[in-house]
Amino acid sequence: MRALQIAATGMSAQQTRVEVISNNLANMSTTGYNSRRAEFADLHYQQAVRPGSVTAADGTLVPAGVQLGLGVRPTAVTVNLAQGPMAETNGDLDVAIEGNGYLEVRLPSGLSAYTRDGGLKRSPDGLIVTSNGHPVAPEITIPEDAYKIAINAGGEVYAFFDDQTEPELLGQFTLAGFVNEKGLEAIGSNLFLETGASGSPRVATPGQEGLGTLLHGYLEESSVDAVREITELIKAQRGYELNAKVITAADQMLGATVQVR
Repeated sequence: MRALQIAATGMSAQQTRVEVISNNLANMSTTGYNSRRAEFADLHYQQAVRPGSVTAADGTLVPAGVQLGLGVRPTAVTVNLAQGPMAETNGDLDVAIEGNGYLEVRLPSGLSAYTRDGGLKRSPDGLIVTSNGHPVAPEITIPEDAYKIAINAGGEVYAFFDDQTEPELLGQFTLAGFVNEKGLEAIGSNLFLETGASGSPRVATPGQEGLGTLLHGYLEESSVDAVREITELIKAQRGYELNAKVITAADQMLGATVQVR
């Protein structure tokens, strides 16, 4: 009986959906996090009677046929690229990206990773790094005697000193854009890697080549909509229960068949 296998694929699909929803809800407070959505497609079909096949000597064609579906499978977990709300923090190294683009960071392996988490910090050497200690590219070092840092919309980083009336330009952040942002590989810690699906990064100064600008003293909050996620969770739970009932019904039908004398 195919119903058992078909319902099992349905339960597995709804379980995947719940796992994606749970990850979204777990990251409600994660800076720069974009919600995900599970997508599905139907499996192969068994062609009991093919549409258009001849059924009689006079050449009569079957208008629809008999095609029996074999279940469902997950096809993708896509990222919702909607920007999250901006939260004012007044942090001297907090920056939010208004619009498209990612900050580029250097991993210990030498590879480049990309993030929208603008909660930057200062290393013991004065280097501007992420919360995990990865330096932001291009590398900018803050002098020890700087008492204030300012970052403008174009990514220019200025330091203020007690013995100077004018701020000193330390460097300028760049942003990286991708043709297909949904093709980036998430590796955790708010970081993404370039893939063949995402295309090569397009690096430019903020505000140029379709990239966004920086907002100093703010952080981009998670784009997760809790109400929507709870609604999707209820739908997934009901879908799981319905597929479980199909398995129960199929089991009862098989039991009735076994008991026939």
